[in-house]
Amino acid sequence: MQRNHVPILRYALRRRGGSALSRRRGFTLIEIMIVVVIVGILVALVVPNIVGRSDQARRVAVENDLRAIATALDLYRADNGMYPSTDQGLRALVEKPAGYPEPKRWGPEPYLRRLPLDQWDNEYLYISTVRAFELKSMGADGEEGGEELGEDIAYADL
Repeated sequence: MQRNHVPILRYALRRRGGSALSRRRGFTLIEIMIVVVIVGILVALVVPNIVGRSDQARRVAVENDLRAIATALDLYRADNGMYPSTDQGLRALVEKPAGYPEPKRWGPEPYLRRLPLDQWDNEYLYISTVRAFELKSMGADGEEGGEELGEDIAYADL
């Protein structure tokens, strides 16, 4: 007897459109609008925090480059008794320099693998007084001085 009830129940479900899961074919407009509002709120909260950080990240990268170059210059001075001349420039950290002053013990390996450019694709400014040096990036504008993004970033100020 119980067998007769099962086919009737299946027939009734098929006739009414099947189970609740099989009748549901998509999202309602309300559900889509709720998702769009939630995504909009998340974007409004996250984007302002990310957008302003690229300039700060560039400045931090330049500061790290300046520290790495200064360390290489100090190693050069420890080996050779003086910093490279302004004419020899930072290139003396990558390949053995020619000219005066001749390096006494330029290492078997370069002090830097390559000369980095600052974050705005400009060369770093290097001026030597043999016993000290000035090292800086000219900032976004690539010119001495400047304000905000164009402000110079000097190793001496770090």
